[in-house]
Amino acid sequence: MDRRLGDVHGLTRPPELNSHRSEGVAGPVAEARPWRRALAWLLFLGPFFFASYGFATWVSSQRSEVGFIVFAWERHIPLLPWTIVPYWLMDLLYGFSLLLCTTRRQLDTHAWRLLLTQLIAVGCFLLFPLRCTFERGEVSGAFGWMFAALMRFDQPYNQAPSLHIALLVVLLEPYLRAVPRACQGLVVGVALLIGVSVLTTWQHHFFDIPTGLWLGCFVLWVFPTDARSPLRRAALRRERSRWHLALAYAMAALSVGGLAAYGGGAWLWLLWLSGALALVAAIYLLLDAEAFGKRADGSLPLAVRCLLGPYLLCAWLNSRGWTRQLAMADPVTAGVLLGRLPTAAEGQRLGITVIVDVCAELPCPTPALRHTVIPMLDLVPPSLEQIEHASAAIAEARAAGPVLVCCALGFARSALVAAAWLLRAGIAATPEEAVAQVQKARPAVVLGPPQIDLLRCWQQQYLQPKS
Repeated sequence: MDRRLGDVHGLTRPPELNSHRSEGVAGPVAEARPWRRALAWLLFLGPFFFASYGFATWVSSQRSEVGFIVFAWERHIPLLPWTIVPYWLMDLLYGFSLLLCTTRRQLDTHAWRLLLTQLIAVGCFLLFPLRCTFERGEVSGAFGWMFAALMRFDQPYNQAPSLHIALLVVLLEPYLRAVPRACQGLVVGVALLIGVSVLTTWQHHFFDIPTGLWLGCFVLWVFPTDARSPLRRAALRRERSRWHLALAYAMAALSVGGLAAYGGGAWLWLLWLSGALALVAAIYLLLDAEAFGKRADGSLPLAVRCLLGPYLLCAWLNSRGWTRQLAMADPVTAGVLLGRLPTAAEGQRLGITVIVDVCAELPCPTPALRHTVIPMLDLVPPSLEQIEHASAAIAEARAAGPVLVCCALGFARSALVAAAWLLRAGIAATPEEAVAQVQKARPAVVLGPPQIDLLRCWQQQYLQPKS
């Protein structure tokens, strides 16, 4: 396989798998656990946590009035004094998590996640302070001293997003990675207990929990485990189509966010959709298709699915709505089908062996089939390099058996690369002929003069013999 194509598919080894050196014939030597660097990070992050958190609490305490968001049903949440133990357990888990990292890259990724979580949360506490309205009073008994110690440091401010919940999301990965698979259920159980404890200790209102979850997932997206941060590729894009789409998504995000703020109550769930739309707007304006994080097997990371959940649902419904009266896929030529993203069951019914997937924003989990991913943004002309990689992937996949070329609808991105493959295979002689053949196979295809010009440029650069 062409090395460039392998990089696009996400098939290259993660950096941490290459973090060794050769020792003659003795083979690779594993990287030493970075104990000193972990302690250095801990000596920085620990004081920074308490200093920045305390500063935000002090600033809020100086305000004449601090608002709150609480639902009537929360008054029925009981105070369970013993849950102060899992609540305090977070402090121990925070410090020890740095020592669990086995490579420098793991450690730095985790430490930057902790730092970014703190910075964003404290920024929210300063800009939009909220307070907890529950009056806990004095707690007696064995757990009373733990509540007293907490109140000497904490005040009923610093509510949304819950820093406790956001850090819990970030801490899960190093602990799940460190323990045997048989013990991972125990880790998840402890995490759920810690999450519930923010309510049963009367430290937070419910609104703080989903906002904390969103923040934690956002940080995982910014610093992914086995890839470079999408922000490293950030640059202001010049294409007019990107600006139009970014503006449309941004206006939708503002409108939905305004409706959530005005409606209150259950309408506040619309903030999730607003945040997802705002992130998609940023991807179109500043990032690229890789920012959706689609893996080589067609899946999306859990953090991305949580961040963009409402958007992904709308995109999936849109895909099914536009194609509900159409065939899921249509044959362009023998052994090459063009269509929308299939489910696992649909992929098996089609009798294909390989999927060439050019959709960036929707998952396509088909574990029983080979999957090749060249993510492209919807409604944005792909680069010539992307067309080259996709057409080469179709040619390679076709040699292995029947192949499905797909995107969200099977109307544009996948149709364009299918036309490029027809040119590459010599089945069509001109871009106009290739597009006509694709449109005959799937009449709903929307390719016009701009796409034909793009194919012509690609043909001249990649298919014409060099003089």
